[in-house]
Amino acid sequence: MNTKSGTVDSITEDAVLGGRLRLRQPKRGHRVGHDAILLAAACPARPGDKVVDLGAGVGAAGLAVAVRVPGTTVTLVEIDAKLAALADENIRINGLEGCARAVTLDVAAPARAFAAAGLVADGTTAVLMNPPFNDPARQRASPDAGRALAHAAPRAVLAPWVKTAARLLRARGTLTLIWRADGLADVLAALTPAFGAIGVTPVYPAPDKPGIRILVTAVKASRAPLALLPPLVLADASGRPSATVDAILRAGAPLAPRPS
Repeated sequence: MNTKSGTVDSITEDAVLGGRLRLRQPKRGHRVGHDAILLAAACPARPGDKVVDLGAGVGAAGLAVAVRVPGTTVTLVEIDAKLAALADENIRINGLEGCARAVTLDVAAPARAFAAAGLVADGTTAVLMNPPFNDPARQRASPDAGRALAHAAPRAVLAPWVKTAARLLRARGTLTLIWRADGLADVLAALTPAFGAIGVTPVYPAPDKPGIRILVTAVKASRAPLALLPPLVLADASGRPSATVDAILRAGAPLAPRPS
């Protein structure tokens, strides 16, 4: 398969959600995985919602929401211009031009930069994000520059991402994010000033393995207490995907109802 510049095999086109969503993405570097689809499943969007995917990459999570919830409008925010261009292509090849768009923008950019891109304060219903969560001080970063940009950042990176989400969201709007399981304390600390009704879903690779991820939802300006939700187990002891995960990955099933 060719890129626009004619470089053979540098871009692949892959099907997710049982073929309901096609994604063009780099053959090397950061590739769409389960995290993006689990994140989309945890996002409690409803028809009519304005959804923003921060750090969208080629658009996997945000476009999975658009496919699962017709009637949403989705904006994909991505700092890497090449990935943002692929996200724009993915909008087109999936026939989502009327409900999705991609913008090249740093998540940590000032409010005026977001406003110039049509993303004003208090104007969004739902934000989802998969920030880079591997701390280079504790985990070895990938030698691939694109993969490192998507996965590796100091622990302090979470606070400005949450701050941007809080600014974009209207009161009672929801933030959904995925993070390393061992970073739960960092997530709670970042969310506490602006968010309540925090729901934490631990993600386990198998019944007898420690958790590897957390899926977190939170509601802006809510005073409801934290809830530790039922765990999501990716596979059984034999390695077969659980029924819940299979429904999420193949059929785009939602993970949970909207928090209150």
